[in-house]
Amino acid sequence: MRLLLPNPGLDLRIPDHGDLDRMEKEEAENRPKWDNKIQYILTCVGFCIGLGNVWRFPYLCQSHGGGAFLIPYLLLLVLEGMPLLLLEFAIGQRLRKGSVGVWRAISPYLTGVGIASMLVSFLVALYYNTLIAWIMWYLFNSFQNPLPWTQCPLNDNGTGFVSECQRSSTVDYFFYRVTLNSSASISDSGGIHWPVVVCLLAAWTVVCICCIRGISTSGKAVYITAILPYIVLGIFLIRGLTLKGALSGIKFLFTPDVEELMKPITWLDAGAQVFYSFGLAWGGLISFSSYNPVHNNCMQDAVVLSAVTGLTSVYAAAVTYTVIGFRATEKYDQCVSENIMTLLNGFDLPESSITTSNYEAVFYHLNSSYPDTVLGLDIEKCDMHEFLSEGVEGTGLAFIVFTEAITKMPASPVWSVLFFVMLVCLGLSTLFGNIEGVVVPLTDLGVFPKKWPHEALTGITCVVAFIISLLFAQHSGIYWLTLFDNFAGSIPLLTIGLFEMISVVYIYGIDRFNKDVAFMTGRKPGIFWQVTWRFISPLIVLVILIFYLVTQAQEKLTYLVWDPTSEKFPSLASVLYPSWINVIVFILAGVPSLTVPVYAIFRFSLYICKKTKLNPRKK
Repeated sequence: MRLLLPNPGLDLRIPDHGDLDRMEKEEAENRPKWDNKIQYILTCVGFCIGLGNVWRFPYLCQSHGGGAFLIPYLLLLVLEGMPLLLLEFAIGQRLRKGSVGVWRAISPYLTGVGIASMLVSFLVALYYNTLIAWIMWYLFNSFQNPLPWTQCPLNDNGTGFVSECQRSSTVDYFFYRVTLNSSASISDSGGIHWPVVVCLLAAWTVVCICCIRGISTSGKAVYITAILPYIVLGIFLIRGLTLKGALSGIKFLFTPDVEELMKPITWLDAGAQVFYSFGLAWGGLISFSSYNPVHNNCMQDAVVLSAVTGLTSVYAAAVTYTVIGFRATEKYDQCVSENIMTLLNGFDLPESSITTSNYEAVFYHLNSSYPDTVLGLDIEKCDMHEFLSEGVEGTGLAFIVFTEAITKMPASPVWSVLFFVMLVCLGLSTLFGNIEGVVVPLTDLGVFPKKWPHEALTGITCVVAFIISLLFAQHSGIYWLTLFDNFAGSIPLLTIGLFEMISVVYIYGIDRFNKDVAFMTGRKPGIFWQVTWRFISPLIVLVILIFYLVTQAQEKLTYLVWDPTSEKFPSLASVLYPSWINVIVFILAGVPSLTVPVYAIFRFSLYICKKTKLNPRKK
């Protein structure tokens, strides 16, 4: 016996299989469609492969013992990501609507699922395009030789270098002070930083132009934005492998730390990263698939895109780790050189008596013979594994680690331009899906009049988004962006994904869904899809969601600040969020997550009230 919740009127809300072919012909002129299959696949690839593949995924690998993170990530990609990906592809292609229209057709009580997806897409688009604005700033500054982040600027009277830069590093100073002019607290807005405003305006203008006519314009842009990053990554991989220490980074990436596999947080982060990697629950993939022909093989598309996404994540991580290995080797060599100089001075030895090749042997001999003297010299610990394990969270991987490595390459401006052009392409191709996931639901909800052209809807959306994005143009903007990144795209995505699977399997009906897939592809989904849809995938998402909520509830909300007055400077200082930030966290994570049940309760209450008015009790 299969569990299927009551859903009266479903057959009246969705077209039967016989009507689909007729509808496709009728929609030929009125509804957008893909020029060809390649354009559709490239759009989906561009949407899924974003900035997170360059810095979020490598950072998680670095935090969880390199290769140890790859194992749960690839496993959950198959058991969690691929089934939900096919579910979104198939339901969008079958019902031929955007995220709101699809779930409203299945049941009016599920309209909240589409609204939640739209809210998450909008919130993510706000901070995602802010990242693109920062990238554009770096791109504009890359057309200089030497690059502006290679040296500290002079102080006001021109007698020396700026103290803040000398105490930190040139790349840190350029990012936190020159680019963002960061304040020391999220509570201290510091006013508007106008260079960021100009870059935000440029970024939203580019997005608006590319998305102005929906897939008819963004579909053309993906030929560049989806393909160019692979070419640039290939160039960087070849260049990276020639750098000193690159193989140390690659070895660290693919050598698993078994102890990390025993930690629940490794699996939790891997499961959450799958949602980021695929762009699941954002609504964009449902909209994209709705423009496909009725008999498109969506099952094959899901498998192909899963393979491309998984391999691209590993590919991008390999490129990143050649740079991380190079940077770690540079730090190790510098550490050893400083220790050699300290030993030479401390023991008054000839200059050539200690070299990098005999350093460890000489140090061991001196430490054994004169332990008290060596102890008093304050010798630094030079551990290559620690340098490789040093995680630079989030944006720091692109704006600090990569920029530092680029400055040490010959013809550094060329590499800098290539790198930031690649990041712009990665960000834009993801934003195409985000904007699609906002504009189409707004149209379905009737927020905009039906007669308004798509150009007007896109323009209004981008203008509103730009105005709200000015929040990130404050001097405290980076702290707001980190807050959005941590909460807007975490719990809500897991919640929406869980509701999507429950809705299709137990409200729409898994048997009906299987027949739909068989009608569209010519083949009924096999046992793998049946087991994952019914049990494995919902269970995985539920476990990840519960553990995520538990761990978040136990931890104090802290964030990292750039504070030159801190004792830990130049390291970022960890400080507690102010108490009012809980309200913002609720808006970012709570509101989208609660939209589904709240809308369902609201709709049911209206139904009860209406029924009561139509059938008043007789006295």
